[in-house]
Amino acid sequence: MDKEKQSLDRSIGLFGGISILTGIMVGSGIFFIGSYVLMRTDYSSGTSLLVWLIGGLITLIYGLIYGELGAMMPKAGGYYVYLREAFGKPVAFLSGFVNFILASSGSIAALAIAFSLILSNVLSMLFSITMSSLVMSLISVIMIILLSLLNFFEIRLGALVQKIFFVIKIIPIFLIIILGLILGTNSVSLSIDFNQMPFFDVLTMIGYAVIATFWAYEGWTNLNSVAGEVKKPGRNIPLSLIISIGSVTLLYVIYQYSTFRVLSLADLQALIQGDNIYTGINAAYVLIGNIGMYLVMITMLLSVLGALNGSIMVFPRVYYAMSHDGVLFPKFKELHSKYKTPYYAIIGSAIMAVILLVFGLDDLISLIAFSGLLFNGLIFISLFIFRKKYPNIERPYKVPFYPYLPALAIIVTGLLLVAVYVENIRSSLIGTGVLLLGLPIYYGIKYFNKTKSQ
Repeated sequence: MDKEKQSLDRSIGLFGGISILTGIMVGSGIFFIGSYVLMRTDYSSGTSLLVWLIGGLITLIYGLIYGELGAMMPKAGGYYVYLREAFGKPVAFLSGFVNFILASSGSIAALAIAFSLILSNVLSMLFSITMSSLVMSLISVIMIILLSLLNFFEIRLGALVQKIFFVIKIIPIFLIIILGLILGTNSVSLSIDFNQMPFFDVLTMIGYAVIATFWAYEGWTNLNSVAGEVKKPGRNIPLSLIISIGSVTLLYVIYQYSTFRVLSLADLQALIQGDNIYTGINAAYVLIGNIGMYLVMITMLLSVLGALNGSIMVFPRVYYAMSHDGVLFPKFKELHSKYKTPYYAIIGSAIMAVILLVFGLDDLISLIAFSGLLFNGLIFISLFIFRKKYPNIERPYKVPFYPYLPALAIIVTGLLLVAVYVENIRSSLIGTGVLLLGLPIYYGIKYFNKTKSQ
């Protein structure tokens, strides 16, 4: 395996790792994905909570695999490095290419847009200020630029801001949960009744609903992308993954349960069918009036801002690793002489996100799900390859119940990938098209570099 050509500053500890992961995971999804899960489970509270738990357990299994990989190869680039070592540069390039062109850059753009939309609602409700779509787009672009500048100045600064956002937004979420559990008056049915549905239909319904939760759990892979900057990676990467995913799963399940304590299923169905998917706002209003409503909206704002900052922090590290392999812009491998950050990669990531923001984001969530499942499936397979290819490499942490747990992860990922294709064939075909486009680009870059060196 190639050694790092430049030295990154290892300054992220255990709490920093947890705050990066939870700060990205607990974004906007906690506030609205519950509505989609309810719709897909036919407004069954018991089935809905089960789906959230299943989504979290699947994510935790994924995280256990990433824990071994990150501890074994604590290098900048995360998934790109694993795919390169297991399947070669072409497959690794395709993963990075799709993320740079669509998924990762699109996530930054989508979060920036979510921030401006929520800010618009807050200003409208508090000060009766109406923002035009142009103003919201400008604010989205400005936030991408500002947070990219912030992460230009040492990863310590970006990580510190991530910790602050993590603490500030978690406190109101816990307050809403506690008030909902104490003051809520509805009894919540935990029964699960599929009304004699055929087994295959049950599996389809559960799988379709679990896919929705993945948007809320999205972000669990991102600490591995900055593994080259994590202190004691053999300990802190696996621990951060296990603590973060386990805590977020518990948080999501209890949050949904507390919402059911405050709003009846009939109320929730009426809200959702009326296109009001942010049901947490209504629950907070019922509990503590306007103050609760504003509290949730401000918490949503901070949650999205934290997720946006975390994404801007970690994604450029993949492009940095790709540049070292000669398959992306050469400037992306340069570190700032003072701050030790891949500043050209940060700039490139911001530019790509702004381009996607300006030209639209149709079906972006499905595109992110498609690419994530496809390449994560290959990464899980890489664990078996590494056990055989590098039998004597130091492994500070190993996946429990090997090979059964990784095999289960591969099977589940394959089934979910099929479900994504069925759910949104258009987005899946777009993702496949970008993949196919990436191959001639890769070999074109390779040919150009070879010709240049002669």
